[in-house]
Amino acid sequence: MVARALTWLAPWAASRHGSPMTPAPAPPSAQNAPDFSHVRDWIFDLDNTLYRADNGIFAQIDANMTRFVARLLDMEPDAARRVQKQLYRDHGTTLAGLVAVHGIDPEPYLSFVHDIDLSGLLPDPVLREALKRLPGRRFVFTNGCRHHAARILERLELADLFDQVWDIRTIGFVPKPGPEAYDAAVAAGNITPAKAAMFDDIARNLVVPHDLGMTTIWLDCQSDWSRQGPEFPVASTAHIDHETQDLVPFLSNIGI
Repeated sequence: MVARALTWLAPWAASRHGSPMTPAPAPPSAQNAPDFSHVRDWIFDLDNTLYRADNGIFAQIDANMTRFVARLLDMEPDAARRVQKQLYRDHGTTLAGLVAVHGIDPEPYLSFVHDIDLSGLLPDPVLREALKRLPGRRFVFTNGCRHHAARILERLELADLFDQVWDIRTIGFVPKPGPEAYDAAVAAGNITPAKAAMFDDIARNLVVPHDLGMTTIWLDCQSDWSRQGPEFPVASTAHIDHETQDLVPFLSNIGI
């Protein structure tokens, strides 16, 4: 059963990003807090998970992916956009599709699409404190590259809190949601799935972690690509243990 985000989170979510920070409301009683006392390994997606989707960071990456496809295939932007999204649907990421269909070298692609402006991404001390309270180890698991992850974590002032970063190279260029990606990550971190929690903004990326025995948390970005709606249907939400629209108050409320 999906544990829906609590209504008391919404006002704070709006205040933490874009307008001056306001104090967090008092959390509900401990008896209502989700029980995460079994978790010792905390695995976080990067983009649109450790920062909010509405700040425009990933939109820059998305636009660069379209530009890359347009240049590679000598297409107009609208046509390139359609090709890019079809590659994403069919292969899990645009990169995986470009490698499978067009045989590209991943490295120039990774450099091109992650060349973005991060000046609008600010440190989040409230997120930092929420992460610091988690017992055990913390990991970043991204379909992006390590350099991009390092830049994001540095801007957020979170780099020192994570034990490892698993990027697209770590998982052999086989992206989430492919089962091989999770096998590689579990091996890299020596993870015991039953004692791990996985946070991701894309619902289908939580299917395999749930099957492995991890506790799964979906960051609902209120978009089709996050919800796996019309473009990416998911038959059920049985693979989602918890759901929220804002990471910080969720982490601050869990029972550990």
